Amino acid sequence: MDVNKRVAVVGAGLIGRSWAIVFAGGGFEVALYNAERDIIDKARAFVREGLRDLAAQGLLDDAEAAAARVRPADDLADALDGAILVQERIEAKHAIFSELDRLAAPEVILASSTSTIVASLFTESLEGRHRCLVAHPVNPPHLIPLVELVGAPWTSPAIIAKAMAIYAAVGQAPIIVKREIEGFVLNRLQAVLLSEAFRLVGDGYVTPQDLDKTLKDGLGLRWSFMGPFETIELNAPGGIPDYCRRYGASLSALSGANPAIYDGENLARILSQWEKVLTPDQVVARMRWRDRRLAALKAHQGSQPAG
Repeated sequence: MDVNKRVAVVGAGLIGRSWAIVFAGGGFEVALYNAERDIIDKARAFVREGLRDLAAQGLLDDAEAAAARVRPADDLADALDGAILVQERIEAKHAIFSELDRLAAPEVILASSTSTIVASLFTESLEGRHRCLVAHPVNPPHLIPLVELVGAPWTSPAIIAKAMAIYAAVGQAPIIVKREIEGFVLNRLQAVLLSEAFRLVGDGYVTPQDLDKTLKDGLGLRWSFMGPFETIELNAPGGIPDYCRRYGASLSALSGANPAIYDGENLARILSQWEKVLTPDQVVARMRWRDRRLAALKAHQGSQPAG
């Protein structure tokens, strides 16, 4: 990818600092700006420490060289100088995006790390609204690579594609959320799981410690390298359609969901996008792959000090 490797990170809190690690570790020059100047020195120390941790695990070649690519910016105009992307993490969205849109060159991507607020709520009146989007990370983004790219109805598809390339170039795992929805995808999945966790513990079915074990030593092991669709594909001989036939009714009864989501048109829509329905023999081979990955994960966990 032949791009100018310079980005601006606006807001030097925990997420902004982690973004600086992501981009500096990926070879980009980072201008780090925060309105409260005393935060910048703490942020740069955090960035250096995070880069050293990555290098200690063999995930980065030269932590000091990466840290040297992060500089404090005097003001927004200084931060934006030469940048191809602005990563913003400030809650006063209307004011800051209006200023960013005024100062940034026309081709610069303006991305917000907001956790739940969709871009259409703070970009509609901007002249450059076509280059604005949400790039929602998982904390801390330098260790958890998923980033959800969510455009407003007026965000240019070319901007989304360019953002995808930039985030992938620094080792992130970008996905596209095709339509705006409050909380995006990860937070909505997390909200359902957390709500049920609080209900189960609050109603006396399980202790919080044992519920955490259920995730840590149960669902979380497979979910660390497979998503829910790939997981269920390997839990029935005939893959996802077979799984839905066997368990759709009981799953909908447990969750209160409409049973129709596991059948008919909705299932057909999902399978048409999945595009890799496995044969029974392929399911068996993929199960062997899953089991080897789980064995390797168990071995890794056993080699680590207790928390």
